[in-house]
Amino acid sequence: MKEETERAAEVLRRGGIILYPTDTVWGIGCDATNADAVERIYALKRSANKKGMIVLTDSIEHVGRYFRSVPPVAWELLECADRPLTLILPGACGVAENLVPEEGTLAIRVPDHEFCRGLVRRLGRPLVSTSANLSGEATPVRFGDVVAAIREGVDYTVDVRCEGSPTGKASSIIMLGTGGEVKVIRE
Repeated sequence: MKEETERAAEVLRRGGIILYPTDTVWGIGCDATNADAVERIYALKRSANKKGMIVLTDSIEHVGRYFRSVPPVAWELLECADRPLTLILPGACGVAENLVPEEGTLAIRVPDHEFCRGLVRRLGRPLVSTSANLSGEATPVRFGDVVAAIREGVDYTVDVRCEGSPTGKASSIIMLGTGGEVKVIRE
């Protein structure tokens, strides 16, 4: 798995996009600080919903790197999560501007997946994670579910042996506001 992590990280460092397994479903990813690579993912997915992608980091401790201030409840939610959890937090910073909507938020997640965490560590930057489907189509749980247009549109596909045991469903999403507001977006 170490060699696969290095190969994928090298593609990402060069501005490429990859198809890779996560703890939930198969995803498309790029270096979250590279605006050109982010734009390529929007184009590949044929997505009109710009700025709707999640960013992965390798540990809870690193979440704070990408926000000016993290609401205290975020740390509690991340520590207590017993299934994949994405938080949408205010005050995004340190990522490509085309990942951040007008309201200045960013969706972030710490995956429970050895390959993903190793890839983020090797890259040294956050990793974009969006489901590996064309906009409006079914989310691929397994590699075999990924349509040809996606498989052919990426620069690198991670070896399916790195898949592990995905949950098969997207993460829960909770949005936190600067004034302590909590809104469940997806359970």
